[in-house]
Amino acid sequence: MALSIHRESNKEQQMMDSKYVRYTPEQVEVLEMIYVECPKPTSTRRHQLIREHPLLANIEPKQIKVWFQNRRCREKQKKEASRLQTVNRKLTAMNKLLMEENDRLQKQVTNLVYNNGFMRKRLHTVSSTATDTICESVVMSGQQKPTPKHPPRDANNPSGLLTIAEETLTEFLGKATGTAVNWVPIIGMKPGPDSIGIVAVSRNCSGIAARACGLVSLEPTKVAEIFKDRLSWYRDCRCLDIARTIPTVNGGKIELLYMQTYALTTLASGRDFWTLRYTTTLEDGSLVICERSLTSSTGGPTGPPTTCLVRAEMLPSGCLICPCEGGSSIIHIVDHFDLNACSVPEILRPLYESSYILAQKMTMAALRHIKQISQEMNGEIQCSGGRQPAVLRALSQRLCRGFNDAVNGGVDDGWSVMSNDGAEDVTISVNSSPSKFLGSQYNNLSMLPTFGGILCARASMLLQNVPPALLIRFLREHRSEWADYGVDAYAAASLKASSYAVPCAKPGGFPSNQVILPLAQTVENDECLEVVRLEGHRFSPANMYLLQLCSGMDETNNTTCAQLVFAHIDESFGEDAPMLPSGFRVIPLDQKSDWHAAAQTLDLASGLGIGASEVESSNQNLRSVLTIAFQFTFENQYQDSVAAMARQYVRSVVSSVQRVAIAIAPSRLTSHSIPKSNPGSPEAVTLACWVCQSYRVHTGEDLLRADLRADGAILKQLWHHHDAIMCCSVVENASAVFTFANQAGLDMMETTLVALQDIMLEKILDEAGRRILLSKFSNIMQQGFAYLPAGVCVSSMGRPVTYEQVVAWKVVDDSGSNHCLAFMFINWSFV
Repeated sequence: MALSIHRESNKEQQMMDSKYVRYTPEQVEVLEMIYVECPKPTSTRRHQLIREHPLLANIEPKQIKVWFQNRRCREKQKKEASRLQTVNRKLTAMNKLLMEENDRLQKQVTNLVYNNGFMRKRLHTVSSTATDTICESVVMSGQQKPTPKHPPRDANNPSGLLTIAEETLTEFLGKATGTAVNWVPIIGMKPGPDSIGIVAVSRNCSGIAARACGLVSLEPTKVAEIFKDRLSWYRDCRCLDIARTIPTVNGGKIELLYMQTYALTTLASGRDFWTLRYTTTLEDGSLVICERSLTSSTGGPTGPPTTCLVRAEMLPSGCLICPCEGGSSIIHIVDHFDLNACSVPEILRPLYESSYILAQKMTMAALRHIKQISQEMNGEIQCSGGRQPAVLRALSQRLCRGFNDAVNGGVDDGWSVMSNDGAEDVTISVNSSPSKFLGSQYNNLSMLPTFGGILCARASMLLQNVPPALLIRFLREHRSEWADYGVDAYAAASLKASSYAVPCAKPGGFPSNQVILPLAQTVENDECLEVVRLEGHRFSPANMYLLQLCSGMDETNNTTCAQLVFAHIDESFGEDAPMLPSGFRVIPLDQKSDWHAAAQTLDLASGLGIGASEVESSNQNLRSVLTIAFQFTFENQYQDSVAAMARQYVRSVVSSVQRVAIAIAPSRLTSHSIPKSNPGSPEAVTLACWVCQSYRVHTGEDLLRADLRADGAILKQLWHHHDAIMCCSVVENASAVFTFANQAGLDMMETTLVALQDIMLEKILDEAGRRILLSKFSNIMQQGFAYLPAGVCVSSMGRPVTYEQVVAWKVVDDSGSNHCLAFMFINWSFV
């Protein structure tokens, strides 16, 4: 009976607990205040809340738990609903954009069909002379019509400038939304709510032109503000000065601008522009910023004279910003230039005649920057390392501008060229301006009274069949292949207000390990900012730090420029820290949409005849320009010594880069381009045969499939073997170094066939592995092979690697002489 009563009471208690509780407004206010501080209180905390707040005294802890659960659920649902509404607005705006683009394409197709039919009809009905005239008019009808020449207009007459501005507006809108230019979409630029947008380049029009349109979550006025701040997003813009501002009667604004742009390499000059920029609002509420050069054909005031730069022309260009629901904007950007390509060497003219380069470096850069700002303002991008995105962008901008200054060496910036040593491969420039080296340490030169200035050593070279992304990625990941520790130490010491001995540049000095610490990435991860720690060694135990900017390293993207820019920084790494950027820039001269097809792994496997024949043929004529620039500080008494060191160092870097370029060039895929090896060193095919034959003789088993007969097939199978197979030399009284590895072996060692030859066998094995190998060495030499137990080794990057077993065997040549040792690491993996 008592048990029955107890069960009934428990049942009633459960019903009371599950019963809905109506909270008073005062109780809700208290709970909301607690929720802001602690959205998920523990059981102990809930009991504590009841004791601390009298208003909650009549509420059970379980009910408080349920309230917090419901509150978290409501907040989650609210966030999800907000996210879906945002996505819906984006999709609606993107649908509108695609419909407008579809209408434009239909108009373009209609015009082409009409012109084609008109031409065919006239070809059969008129004389040859009339036909020529009609053909010319028909061809010009689908392109931009030449602007009639106007007499010079009074610079002080706003109405004359307004006439030019309105003409510019009309021509710009014809390019942005009409068919004034025949636009060809770039392959791979697919529209979507999270994509950068639709990008196209011109075909068969005067000059070079690019167009991009996309959706951003910003108000039109904010977009206009960002777009007009060209220095913040156009990395090649050297300066932009507003000479005059004139308000117009329709509420718009006319600005006269003078702009200078950097040259891409040391082999060309920069460009300058004298333009009119017109900002106005259309009847539908859209905001327009259009711009064009003022020349003798357009009329208007005359711009400043050109000195060491080449005057180029900006044809009607600009940005159309259409407001959308929810505070978003649809952007149409058009860039149209005549860069006066005839003023540069013929080999560089593709850089100034490519609409694709213009699209990458300017049009898409503007859209990416606006999209990046939009994501930052909407909280889609989090701060990295405690630094605001704007700070990281400013650091990236400083690196790029500093490197561009070094490459260009403008006279008006204070640079002067030193006399060379008889060779003209390296140019040495000096800048003695105290303001050149920015930073608090040098604001007062009395801290270093012997400070002489900045010295820059720069060089350019032509590369053949080397994908830019691949080369830059190699230089980033394998700094020890080209850098000298002593030179790095000298550059790092320049950050301190003390003198430092000038080193003698020795390629390969004391290599140091590097640790890369990412800081930030841009939209689509096309650029990354990172800190590199160069770890010291026993000769110099102090660590050094680099701020490094990498771009264009993804060969799957159609990048027009890949660069690696770095500057030494101190450990404090302040926002106003002094920086002297140095680095590499690789620009392909033969722009192809399938550049990524040229990508290969960072190794010399391309020299082994491995790869698809179509990839081989597509990479035979790829040319690119490599630009190198290194900056150093110097003291007055050491200027000549630093110049000699810098010249020697750049030459050693060029030599290292040439060696790496030859190693990774896809042209080595073809059998006829494999260089002949030295006597006593077998060709890769022969070595593969020796490795497989020796394995079969010593172990009685086949390393590869027994049905392989062709030597090339043996090499290919060995290269793609799933286990790591590596060969090392056996030389008396010398350390065993690796001479060959298949793809799995290079992956395990995290290196390339170039760098593999600098890795010693004893360095990758741990102490237990070295003891076991020493005990088994006699068996290997006498019996021909031995099995080593499971263990751990270390990659070239310092990462531990485990393996289940190692098969070691002696490789003999055709005469029966010992050639090398081979090791097969079975079932290896990174720890």
